Amino acid sequence: MVIRGELLTPDSDLIDRTVYNGMFTMHGTVMLFLWTFPSLVGLANYLVPLMIGARDMAFPRLNAAAFWMVPVVGILLISSFFIPGGPAQAGWWAYPPVSIQNPTGNLINGQVLWLLAVAISGVSSIMGAVNFVTTIVKMRAPGMGFFRMPIFVWAVFSAQIIQLFGLPALTAGAVMLLMDLTVGTSFFNPAQGGNPVLFQHYFWFYSHPAVYVIILPIFGIFSEIFPVYSRKPLFGYKVVALSSMAIALVSGIVWVHHMYVSGTPGWMRILFMLTTMFVSVPTGIKVFAWVATIWGGKIRLNTAMTFALGGLVMFVFAGITGIMLSSVPVDVHVNNTYFVVGHFHYVLYGTVTMGMYAAIYHWFPKMTGRMYMESWGKLHFWLAFIGTNLNFLPMHPLGLQGMLRRVSSYPPFPEYIFWNTIASLGAFLLGVSTLPFIVNMVASWMHGEKAPDNPWRAIGLEWLVSSPPDVENFEEIPTIISEPYGYGKSEPLIAPTNPQ
Repeated sequence: MVIRGELLTPDSDLIDRTVYNGMFTMHGTVMLFLWTFPSLVGLANYLVPLMIGARDMAFPRLNAAAFWMVPVVGILLISSFFIPGGPAQAGWWAYPPVSIQNPTGNLINGQVLWLLAVAISGVSSIMGAVNFVTTIVKMRAPGMGFFRMPIFVWAVFSAQIIQLFGLPALTAGAVMLLMDLTVGTSFFNPAQGGNPVLFQHYFWFYSHPAVYVIILPIFGIFSEIFPVYSRKPLFGYKVVALSSMAIALVSGIVWVHHMYVSGTPGWMRILFMLTTMFVSVPTGIKVFAWVATIWGGKIRLNTAMTFALGGLVMFVFAGITGIMLSSVPVDVHVNNTYFVVGHFHYVLYGTVTMGMYAAIYHWFPKMTGRMYMESWGKLHFWLAFIGTNLNFLPMHPLGLQGMLRRVSSYPPFPEYIFWNTIASLGAFLLGVSTLPFIVNMVASWMHGEKAPDNPWRAIGLEWLVSSPPDVENFEEIPTIISEPYGYGKSEPLIAPTNPQ
């Protein structure tokens, strides 16, 4: 909100430019490494064992070690505001040679703390990925083959495979950049023969697939929620499951579309333009499956369903602009403009955060044993949905008109002022939208109506246990005898525990 407050007027008149640089760098870093990844991993840690019929994750101690690295990352990032020179100011991507400058001359500076935090976060996520993959492969309940797993589990499985293969590149790049900054190596320092573009390859080889690491679990959430509140089986279950694996596979050959203007040869531009466009095929399969699931269903528009539908609508828009950006001519034209910022935030907030809210409302009764207040949830949705579109939609015409991103001031053109004013007002509304959410969650958790074990009449192993579940989830591990999402079908999900 402070960033948008600065951009409310053309002049840089709210905060100092260096403070602004630090704030937008830390905004991207904190939202990714301290909100998006930990929230999704926490939700997956809670749901995956329940959904596959396991009592816990495969390696609880490894899980705990990975978790306690997250507060360390947070302390490092936040403490950088209080050291001489302030936090890192090179953006959340930390491109050299900007990121290897050290104007304070201090060994401990904001960029060093940033790199330490990213490296530790990388190690934490790799440990978590090992745990998830092992749990899903080895700890499924009897009878639960891969094509009896819920789509959320498929999505987490696909995302964590990306983590295992992609994250070592970013972690290695961060360590190499840290060595350039502290001990005088020259991996990326052009003044000493290093190659700064090499870091971009290290960074984007993981950091674009990281978008799929983030959004695949959200796709899984949509696939869990739409059948429940439409009272229909998920359309094309097996194809939707395989599409997650297809996204994971293709994610490893798309990163260069971030580098079209980094001296990339023509043949490489064309190749990665085509591979990036191909991602729309498995994602399109999911969208069509969700629409087909909803179509003709007995739809219940409670808070979880409205957030999921809102996230789906904004994802379709983000997907359209994503296909535009995959095209070399379009990307070169809008590179480094607010068009890219608008697209990215429709993915990260319009889809991911709306999907997270949907998940929280959907599984809140299971987690807490309490029902939330529906009226407050609807108020939260409408404030968030309107605020998101007011905030991020104006960034697209701004980018097409040539406004650069990462600036605290801009030319006083009427069209720039108009769209920035709308975007800033939307950001303030988006900030206000969190208040009814916080009130609802706290009040409902403390004083809400007690929830039954299955308030939504959903089909899934997590709805067969108490709310909240026992410490080890299941007294007796169930045996799975049918596919998930059996709405309108007669066969049960699990075998009777005491057959006669």
